[in-house]
Amino acid sequence: MRASQFFIATQKEAPSDAELISHKLMVRAGLIKKLGSGLYSWMPLGLRVLRKVENIVRDEMNKAGALELLMPAVQPKELWDETGRWAVFGPQMLKIKDRHDRDFCFGPTHEEVITDIARREINSYKQLPLNFYQIQTKFRDEIRPRFGVMRAREFMMKDAYSFHTNFESLTKTYAEMHQAYSNVFTRLGLKFRAVKADSGAIGGDGSQEFHVLADSGEDALAYCENSDYAANVELAEALPEANARAAASQTMADVETPKQTTCEDVAKLLGISVKNMVKSIALMVKNDEKEQFYLVLLRGDHSLNEVKAGKVLGEFRFATEEEIRANLNCPPGFIGPVNVGKNVTIIADKTVANMSDFVCGANKPKYHLSGVNFGRDLPEPSLVADVRNVVDGDASADGKGALSLCRGIEVGHIFQLRTKYAQAMNATYLDENGQSQVMEMGCYGIGVSRIVGAAIEQGNDEKGIIFPLSMAPFALVICPIGMDKSELVKNTANQLYADCVKAGIDVLLDDRGERPGVMFAESDLMGIPHRIVIGDRGLAEGKVEYKSRSVADAQNIALENVVNHLSVLLNS
Repeated sequence: MRASQFFIATQKEAPSDAELISHKLMVRAGLIKKLGSGLYSWMPLGLRVLRKVENIVRDEMNKAGALELLMPAVQPKELWDETGRWAVFGPQMLKIKDRHDRDFCFGPTHEEVITDIARREINSYKQLPLNFYQIQTKFRDEIRPRFGVMRAREFMMKDAYSFHTNFESLTKTYAEMHQAYSNVFTRLGLKFRAVKADSGAIGGDGSQEFHVLADSGEDALAYCENSDYAANVELAEALPEANARAAASQTMADVETPKQTTCEDVAKLLGISVKNMVKSIALMVKNDEKEQFYLVLLRGDHSLNEVKAGKVLGEFRFATEEEIRANLNCPPGFIGPVNVGKNVTIIADKTVANMSDFVCGANKPKYHLSGVNFGRDLPEPSLVADVRNVVDGDASADGKGALSLCRGIEVGHIFQLRTKYAQAMNATYLDENGQSQVMEMGCYGIGVSRIVGAAIEQGNDEKGIIFPLSMAPFALVICPIGMDKSELVKNTANQLYADCVKAGIDVLLDDRGERPGVMFAESDLMGIPHRIVIGDRGLAEGKVEYKSRSVADAQNIALENVVNHLSVLLNS
């Protein structure tokens, strides 16, 4: 591609509303242009990147035996009513009406549509298993679109759905999709981790997320260096630090804490570790349409994991100050589990359940209690469960070492849906005995457009984007210096460009006549991995200058060896 025939629309300044580096750089490099809140046009340069990601995803899906189709973006309400999700999916679903006043939505996902296809087209066990996929635009009406393509309302997604006669077949395809996803992110040149995850609104049993590792990632991940264990912090199991509770050695006593309302401040006042503190979190839990008051006990340095708590307690919310005073006759900051009424249910995290001689709130203003022990000073908890976030150094759930934490950007998610949608929509087949059976299902998603933003979050510097070769808009840029003034430079650049095209190198010839600084700055901003500079001085010695985007120093290469040199680099 010649730059004079392409559309390069770089900018010196990032938009004022851009927060993430990927958003800033994608706009500055001219990959995307904003149309409205959470809506972006993919410009020619950005579309080249998007298509390269899409092609790798498609290639690996095809190799895994999945069959590509394309489903409508607009879906009728009736399908969503069958699964009950029309009412519960939430405000992210953009609902619309046609001219006949019939209800539709712009598809945020396609479980209902693909299940409708399956129940109409699949009749016999002989047709199964089948795995369908599409690469298509989705729309989710984010309450606060931000971060550019990382959380846009309209986005490109690959979603696949598999159908099976039994769970064994589903687990086989699930494993194949796990491998296919690993192949995709490896080929894209990204540092990533696959982690155990919560199934969320999609539902089903087992699920795993694929995260591109980046300090700016929204998700916290826990992993063990000594094993394959990795999980989203929402799901990572937090083991108790002690195997058993030590015997009580202190007498419970009031401790005056006139201004200290946090565990850290109380610990500092008493000269103890915050790990000897127990904090009480007041919740209102919905039971049989009524709300009941709960105290969840965590160690002073730990934090509540709301996903885990929701699985244990069901629907809940944090109690208001008025509700805390009504149930404990005490303001927040001094509440605790000792001498509470029968209306208060106590839930203890596993770590707290094994603690002794701990400090907690006294349920009276300006006081805490020290030397508190279960069984003596307060009853054993009504329930002991893992309801906290893991921290660095926690034991790995597989027993093979300690956990470390990092941050990641979710770019893929695979689910074992089982029979959730097939049962609701009566997607059945006839087995070997002619009996009707409900299909097992799997679901596998990749955020194709989100991958581009995640890759930039992982690869960038002060000059701009550092794309992996596999997804860069061009593999090579040729920068002729003084092309409009030197016939030698012009002819050499044109010949080298032709030779690169013939060799199958994805090359951009910057023939716009720009100054060297402009050409270099723009190619670095756009993330082109390799650069050749042609000038009269170098040609006088039969050489050109080669520079890698990710290496500071340039090197001189004999002109006659350039194509071979590049071919080796690009194929290594």
